[in-house]
Amino acid sequence: MKKKDILIVGCGNLLFGDDGFGCEVVSKLEKMNLPDNVEVIDAGASGAYYLMTLVDEDIKKIIVVDAIDFDLEPGTIKKIDVDELPNIKKYSFDAHNVPLAPFLKDLHNKGIEVVVIGCQGKEFTMPDIKPGLSEEVAKAVDKAIEIILGEIKK
Repeated sequence: MKKKDILIVGCGNLLFGDDGFGCEVVSKLEKMNLPDNVEVIDAGASGAYYLMTLVDEDIKKIIVVDAIDFDLEPGTIKKIDVDELPNIKKYSFDAHNVPLAPFLKDLHNKGIEVVVIGCQGKEFTMPDIKPGLSEEVAKAVDKAIEIILGEIKK
């Protein structure tokens, strides 16, 4: 069995509108015939917790898929460089929110290739529960998958 050296992590919460983008993308990826060296994880709203437990010496590349708010047109896909991630000076651990950016930067500094595929959301409904993606973001799921498949081949 080939070792898993590419990890695709979908982040978000399906209950809060477009925040569920990453979960929708990995749900589709899980049904695809991907190379044996690729592992797909739906990390939900706990992306950092999952990454901290899953990253080992075999991982060469991590692709994180998540909804973003960069003031773009809703449904716009943006490949985000590690240097563009928010500059949070320290980790802030609590029961619900662990910033992912510092952890991804640390992984990058350790030689792991980090790719973030973000989709500009339209409706982030938290704390109000509203399952389902907006039309614009739902249309962007396949485009994100296309980009991810390209990243796997690199």
